[in-house]
Amino acid sequence: MNSYKTLKVQKKGGVVTARLNRPDVRNAINMQMVDDLTHLMDAVEDAQDVAVIVLRGSADVFCSGIDFRDFKLDREPDIYGLQKWEKMCRRLEILNKFTVAAVQGDCIGGGFQLLLVCDSVIAEKKSVFCFNEVKLGFLPGMSTFRLAKYIGLGRAKNLILTARRLKAMEALNWGLIDQVCETVEFEETLSKTIENLLPFHPTALEMARRLLNECYDTSYENFIGHFLAAQHRAITSETFKILIKKSASRMPCL
Repeated sequence: MNSYKTLKVQKKGGVVTARLNRPDVRNAINMQMVDDLTHLMDAVEDAQDVAVIVLRGSADVFCSGIDFRDFKLDREPDIYGLQKWEKMCRRLEILNKFTVAAVQGDCIGGGFQLLLVCDSVIAEKKSVFCFNEVKLGFLPGMSTFRLAKYIGLGRAKNLILTARRLKAMEALNWGLIDQVCETVEFEETLSKTIENLLPFHPTALEMARRLLNECYDTSYENFIGHFLAAQHRAITSETFKILIKKSASRMPCL
């Protein structure tokens, strides 16, 4: 997991940590990073010994947004690269692992988009969040689909249309992130967050996340059918059988 050009990837136990690693451009996202993140999804998706993926940047910046050097003035802009980015984000969003974003410093544009597809987000108190794309003349990807579900349409418009810079405590109050801590507490907070996630059950995680993602988009009548199918898959899994055996062993004999 160390053959990436734009990521530093380490595995410790069941946790894979991927650091965005383009310090010369403040971890801006280019097509190589999209490819590297996609390949990381390939590597961990079927890995039985991986339970948690942590995305990080550097100590002063999580991500500064898109790298415009991938766009050339001598040819028409191509939507294909942006489509690849959205496919990667979707894969991360439905990945059969817990996903944690650990933010230090600025989290801009595409970096902010990554937070919306992770299961848990922690941030240093000094961190700042911003969707600056509309001000620059393009769109902030599928955050136009996801953001309002987190914070409501009014606040989503405020962030996306004005490029407002949101401080960490306000982002916490709005429900965009889960925990805020001081710099000196950051590593301990991240470790405790990961510890609290384990153990996890892949089938139940996948089904619960899928239903939550669908909950705005379908009627109750359709949703309950999806729920019952998902619940059937969960309770027929090996994990659930193990839970039943453990529960039975703890029952008092009559």
